[in-house]
Amino acid sequence: MVARKQTILHEHLQQFAELSDADIELADDLWYFRAIAKHDFFNFQNSVCRQVGFIQKGIFRVYYIDPKTELEHNLYFITENTFLTSLKGLLTKTTCPYLIEALEDAELLVIDYDRLQQLYSQSHGWERFGRLLAEQYFLFNQTRSESLLTQTAEDRYRDLVENYPNILNRVSLGHISSYLGIKGPSLSRIRSQVARK
Repeated sequence: MVARKQTILHEHLQQFAELSDADIELADDLWYFRAIAKHDFFNFQNSVCRQVGFIQKGIFRVYYIDPKTELEHNLYFITENTFLTSLKGLLTKTTCPYLIEALEDAELLVIDYDRLQQLYSQSHGWERFGRLLAEQYFLFNQTRSESLLTQTAEDRYRDLVENYPNILNRVSLGHISSYLGIKGPSLSRIRSQVARK
């Protein structure tokens, strides 16, 4: 079972960052298994994130709580075969204002950031991994910001369903409404409109 999980990680590292077998072997003993139960957290609000995880099973939401209204605002959903971290907190070693919650029982392989730094100094392949990880999270942020500025809620809904085809079976409508920046009744109306088209 552990070997199979490692194999999936190896394949993804090769696809994601074109790591060589030698690069992957450098890190084999540094990754470890972490199970996170539904509604538990990868990281806590106002804590320093010290890990990068590779999601092998489960879906997470990244969100923040408005300190004035205490309302939750979902920023992203992150699913299997994706690297998970709080990049700003990881790079700056400062506390993160966001929470990363498992919406299902989840399984990850994780590596501590200090170990990752060691790999960067040993291998250009791992340096490339770090750059691509930063680029991935930059694109998450840029795409999210642009969608809120330039798209209607219906467009955002269509994109969400297109990018995450099973999302409606895995995430509550309340969380989806929060992600879209709308109220529940508006989501019902949008779903009906999209279904009719």
